[in-house]
Amino acid sequence: MPKMKTKRAAAKRYSLTATGKVKVKRAFLQHILEKRGKGNKRRAQKPGYVHASDMKNVKKCIPYGA
Repeated sequence: MPKMKTKRAAAKRYSLTATGKVKVKRAFLQHILEKRGKGNKRRAQKPGYVHASDMKNVKKCIPYGA
């Protein structure tokens, strides 16, 4: 059976942790940051995790853990 192809866009956005969670970068940190509060920006620096309901679709896109 041939290898499955990884969706390259998903591989650049998601990464798997050792416990099997899918880590993703949080939004709203790219530009126009003067308006945002210090606390909001600090919280957005921490990694986000994909919700359990979306986990199946995301793991299908990165079959080898990218």
